[in-house]
Amino acid sequence: MNDDGKTTLLDMFMSNYTDLLRYMTRRLGKASDANDVVHDTFFRIRSLTFEAEIKNPKAYLFRVANSQMIDYLRRGRSRERYIIADSSYDAVDSRPSPERSADYKGRLDLLQRAIANLPARQKEVFLMHKFDGLRHAEIAARLNISRSAVEKLLIKAMANLRDALGDVID
Repeated sequence: MNDDGKTTLLDMFMSNYTDLLRYMTRRLGKASDANDVVHDTFFRIRSLTFEAEIKNPKAYLFRVANSQMIDYLRRGRSRERYIIADSSYDAVDSRPSPERSADYKGRLDLLQRAIANLPARQKEVFLMHKFDGLRHAEIAARLNISRSAVEKLLIKAMANLRDALGDVID
């Protein structure tokens, strides 16, 4: 088939474009992949040189499209293999850096010292609320004090901690 045959095949492509796209979408499951394959098919047909005459241009067109689809799928699998192989290099270490760990440890030590230096009743109420997860009413019942007293002790404890920690608190 000569240039006249290529024209016939390109005409066949244009007149069957919608059918070809629908067929590829069914085969691949994604319209974007089907568009890529049909696009590749067009360029493949444009680049062909023909020696013999094609008896059924439509069947030939769909066969070229199927070949392009197979190549497309192979390229995708190959790409996935390399991306998966390379992904280990991109893994982010979720552990904090040694500097950050030291900073956290230092802050924790300051907080522990600040809590230890609170007046006894403030420390007791603060620990019951923050570490034991007790509500104000529960703390009041356990210590046999009013709920208002619990709230005042917590406010004073937080103010004392804020003063003790100063610039350490972010």
